[in-house]
Amino acid sequence: MRQLPLARRGERLSVLCLGAHSDDIEIGAGGTILRLIEDGVLLDVHWCVLSASGARASEANASALAFLEGAASRRVELANFEDSYFPDQSRTIKHWLNSVRDRISPDVIFTHARDDAHQDHREVNRLTTNVFRDHLVLEYEIPKWDGDLAQHNTYMPLTARIMDRKTQLLLEHFGTQRSKDWFDELTFTGLARLRGMECRAEERFAEAFTNRKLSLSIG
Repeated sequence: MRQLPLARRGERLSVLCLGAHSDDIEIGAGGTILRLIEDGVLLDVHWCVLSASGARASEANASALAFLEGAASRRVELANFEDSYFPDQSRTIKHWLNSVRDRISPDVIFTHARDDAHQDHREVNRLTTNVFRDHLVLEYEIPKWDGDLAQHNTYMPLTARIMDRKTQLLLEHFGTQRSKDWFDELTFTGLARLRGMECRAEERFAEAFTNRKLSLSIG
């Protein structure tokens, strides 16, 4: 499989991470963030969680700081849009995302998948692609009981060490989610093993994304 480097060691890369809920970014793209930092990319990260309040806000902030340890720069921004009702708040969320766009111009954006079964996730995707029209957007996946996992076309191979670190941080920081029967090590490593098989990752694990539009250059 042809590999295109997202960034090389010592290069700067500006990243915008968008998640509807406190653990979404970590589940969908946390391993990729950890790998970029470990591989020496100078990562400038703007990390936005759109629905985080109370204990979930504390979890979101602590987890983001842990995942972003070693980044060149980091900014964590938490909003408090009402969970499960994002479509009804679309206009307000779009204004909020417009304000983010006015402050940064990222090289790559990680956001939810277009066909995600959760209405909040779909709305974040719809508004991401509406507001950020000239950016590389990678849509990540969130496993859930709805059974909405899809075929993807972009992969980030992960080492076993990074996969272990991702799982450890998820279980450490999101105590409010441990009662959910899907929120466990087997779910996270099992999905990563499947994606690693699909891209023939050297150490067997990977995160998968969908890229809808890509402009190629030569030289």
